Amino acid sequence: MPTLVLATANEHKVREIKEILNDPSVEIITAKDLGVEDKLREDGKTFEENALQKARAIYKATGEPALADDSGLEVYFLNHRPGVRSARYAGENATDEENNKKLLKELGPLSFRRRTARFRCVIAFAADGIEEVVSGGCRGIILEQPRGTNGFGYDPLFKPDGHEKTFGEMESGEKHKISHRSRALQKMMPVLKEYFTSAG
Repeated sequence: MPTLVLATANEHKVREIKEILNDPSVEIITAKDLGVEDKLREDGKTFEENALQKARAIYKATGEPALADDSGLEVYFLNHRPGVRSARYAGENATDEENNKKLLKELGPLSFRRRTARFRCVIAFAADGIEEVVSGGCRGIILEQPRGTNGFGYDPLFKPDGHEKTFGEMESGEKHKISHRSRALQKMMPVLKEYFTSAG
């Protein structure tokens, strides 16, 4: 069975990627499973830079096809912050709760029409003779209070356009129909299928 290595140390992302790809013909493992999670760096200035450097590093370290995800929340009023620093917005080892509190404090009592944002996800794939980068987004607004305990990160604050539930209130299957990560992975699926078919 062919192997795909996920170049991420985020267990929430690993679970979501596995659920969305849902491909029993490929064994999906992580950089941690192979003991190379120390190769994961996120010092790029863009999601694209981070995703590509992680995919390249894990492919180089393992010789196995590697898939990397870099994603975050872009709030328009904050000039697209937290952006690439979404996971570290309140500090290098900040918790989701601390990041959410900082975001709410910065937005203060802004009206809903000024609390627009989007989640953005960039997926990079690196393997023998191929590098591919795709992206996906989901627009919505940032609520004044968190709602729901599902998901992770800023999910309890983010209500996608056209929906009454936040990502934090949605079941995983419901979120996967519209999420930024799902939209990016849908674009990557034909690339993965072609690669593993030709390599298999």
